[in-house]
Amino acid sequence: MAVCAYVLIQAEVGKSAQVAQEIAQIDGIVSADNVTGPYDVIVRAEADTVDELGRMVVSKMQLIDGITRTTTCQVVHL
Repeated sequence: MAVCAYVLIQAEVGKSAQVAQEIAQIDGIVSADNVTGPYDVIVRAEADTVDELGRMVVSKMQLIDGITRTTTCQVVHL
């Protein structure tokens, strides 16, 4: 079973559309949507392991120009 998470992203003013477009190109990204409220982009990501998911966020997403903060919420199956 894949590890799934929602990544809540805050972006610099005027950069949320660009951030969502760039993130959508990363392998393992299911969706990247611009939203209103305290976050600018919400991403659904999938990976084989928690470590792989963490590397995706830290080594790929957080390096995108315009991202100021990420919060990763791992999906749990209760």
